[in-house]
Amino acid sequence: MTVIWINGTFGAGKTTTAGKLVELVEGARLFDPEHVGYLLKVNLSDQQFTDFQQLPPWRALVPAVIDEIIRFTGHHVIAPQTVLVESYWHELEAGLRSRGHDVVHVLLDADADTLHARIDADPEGATIRPWRHEHVARYQAARPWLTASADLIINTTTTPAAVATTQIHNHLTASTPTAG
Repeated sequence: MTVIWINGTFGAGKTTTAGKLVELVEGARLFDPEHVGYLLKVNLSDQQFTDFQQLPPWRALVPAVIDEIIRFTGHHVIAPQTVLVESYWHELEAGLRSRGHDVVHVLLDADADTLHARIDADPEGATIRPWRHEHVARYQAARPWLTASADLIINTTTTPAAVATTQIHNHLTASTPTAG
């Protein structure tokens, strides 16, 4: 089965695109890797970390949970999640591939001004807005390895989510016929 990992920072359009893509890709379901982080945050509250991705159990459990979901449902998985640390991405990808899954790494890219404007416009993110703004600079720093490792890069500065979704679907259909 195929795991479509949609990467990019806050405001790039991951959630919106993933939601549209799950409707377009037959036999696909959405999985939010953050839920594994929430589980660990509660259960490892005595540990020091500022982001649950820093926890080795998160990077081990996400591929395991995705694998279990795929085995249980027989569906492809679409996972929208920002990963800005290259070694973390390699761990996640290796964990998925070692379980026999194809991984399509999609990067939704947008310029910094657009990202900041979208972050400011999100009414649900007001309490964590400063943290999201901070991640734009981290994203820009990670952008060279992200673009090098992505199977598909979509500039969402001017590309609407519906068009990005179609581009991803076309890429999946061309490169992994079983995921189309």
